[in-house]
Amino acid sequence: MTHLPLHLSAEVTAARRHGTPLVALESTIITHGMPYPQNVETALRVEAAVRAAGAVPATIAVKAGRIHIGLSAAELEGLGQASGVMKLSRADLAACLVTGGTGATTVAATMICAHLAGIDVFATGGIGGVHRGAETSFDVSADLHELAATPVTVIAAGAKAILDLPKTLEVLETLGVPVIAFGQDDLPAFWSRTSGLRAPLRMDSPADIAASHLMRARLGLPGGQLVANPIPVGDEIARNVIGPVITAALADARAQGIAAKAVTPFLLDRIFTLTAGRSLAANIALVLNNARLGAAVAGEIARACAA
Repeated sequence: MTHLPLHLSAEVTAARRHGTPLVALESTIITHGMPYPQNVETALRVEAAVRAAGAVPATIAVKAGRIHIGLSAAELEGLGQASGVMKLSRADLAACLVTGGTGATTVAATMICAHLAGIDVFATGGIGGVHRGAETSFDVSADLHELAATPVTVIAAGAKAILDLPKTLEVLETLGVPVIAFGQDDLPAFWSRTSGLRAPLRMDSPADIAASHLMRARLGLPGGQLVANPIPVGDEIARNVIGPVITAALADARAQGIAAKAVTPFLLDRIFTLTAGRSLAANIALVLNNARLGAAVAGEIARACAA
């Protein structure tokens, strides 16, 4: 890795030396997903949840021409209050590095950076996907193609519910991405435990998810796998409650001409307002839940590789 523009934190370096499992975490949830100070508070809580579950967190961001794998509390605080931070995906990761900008990694960019750093598991909130109206806008997240290309297991609460979930599932199937519902047959829908769509695959243990990850590597199959982990029962916003709110937020986005990368942050902020903050509380709960499962899967992978 010496030729790569990677900067590993002291904690991540020690974890690699001792064989401690690592869990990658994205940084756009800090810069574009939540308001300050909840963004930093949540980032610290997610990292603490990973540690409590026996793994080491590696929050990823780009600063001064380097990909930082693991951030200190002070760096998280600085990122949470920074302005003008680039939202990085596959297309602009290299450009941000060579121009020395500050960038927060999306799901796609986090997967790329995690793989470069030798990290197998990445925990996030929800992935991007096919936006509603994509048949005319062609707005499809790069996250889907990244899942088909980069061998990282992604733990999420499904795709974000603001998206066209049936089309997202169809594209993932076309791309050959395993979509695994954890502990249930129905595909989760971010704030809601169910989407009304049956998941293609189901697994009930972190050990099975880890074994599937390792088997894909043995078979030489490209890409990763998406593990859809339902939000805890007590924290969910049911589909019939959040559905009309999403519809209203989408109408506001269309009326204001919001497009491209600005769509998701706008919608999340609008839904936060329309739910009087309930969506943020659910978002935090599901990210913490995914972090715990991510740590468990990373631990199973580490134990299998050490055996």
